[in-house]
Amino acid sequence: MRSQPGSRNLPVADLAVMLLGSVIISLNPVWVKLAQVGPTAAAFWRMALGGLALAAFSLGGGAGLAVCPRVLGASLICAVLFALDLVCWHASILAIGPGLSTVLGNFQVFFLVLYGLVFLREAVGVRRLIAVPMAVSGLFLLVGPGWGRLSDDWRLGVIFGLATALFYAAYLLLLRRLQQGQPWPGLVRNMAWISLIAAVFLALGVPLAGESFHVPWGRDWAFLGLLGIAGQGLGWVLISYSLARLPVSVGGLVILLQPTLAFVWDVAFFGRPTTGLDVAGAGLALTAIYLGAVGRKGAE
Repeated sequence: MRSQPGSRNLPVADLAVMLLGSVIISLNPVWVKLAQVGPTAAAFWRMALGGLALAAFSLGGGAGLAVCPRVLGASLICAVLFALDLVCWHASILAIGPGLSTVLGNFQVFFLVLYGLVFLREAVGVRRLIAVPMAVSGLFLLVGPGWGRLSDDWRLGVIFGLATALFYAAYLLLLRRLQQGQPWPGLVRNMAWISLIAAVFLALGVPLAGESFHVPWGRDWAFLGLLGIAGQGLGWVLISYSLARLPVSVGGLVILLQPTLAFVWDVAFFGRPTTGLDVAGAGLALTAIYLGAVGRKGAE
């Protein structure tokens, strides 16, 4: 029998789908870093290419794109939150690198915990009580020692990374509600609408940010294609599918593999200088994120 979303024994298939989606989107900051476009433009191309791919898939599968006004309204709010999330995240990636920016963005789990505590009356639990100071300690080890010596752009990148976490948490909460109970065609159709609406908002933001839509080289189109079609299309459909079938707090598990791999990619592909303090800080932060995600009542 398949476990229900609130049960203690989580469905293995849904967790596997979520982890696969996490692996795919863990590469997104790599494509952003490699593509020679601005952060807002990268977000636009991600949403535009991903949205068109999802729309084509939905139309080709016979699901169409027609939605009711309620779904369209929820998709509009999701799109605004996701657009803000991406602009902050991409700016953070370019300022401080794929690894640290992704770790900071995935502090969203603590905003999810706060939401669950205040609005859903969820028990905090021992693990979450441990997770919060652990996360703060990890963050200090990652950014604290060199804070005064580093550039204004680097410090701003840290702030953008934390802002990403706030927008990301709000987006995940609304996305989970929108996707709950939807069959597979509905999941794809909703993600297509979110992506395309977000692309419209981001298109307005590109000139306001002083950026250009121009993509300089063919290889940059390849990176943007991977970002949009694989990362936004396939990756987020897999994640939204599993988010709709798992508890709110466990939805934070989507970040468990993603920031870890993003940090690995940053070191492996871009030669990120990594000290013992960096490793310790990243380890503490990731462990805290994990504890915050899975430390629900009944599993303490």
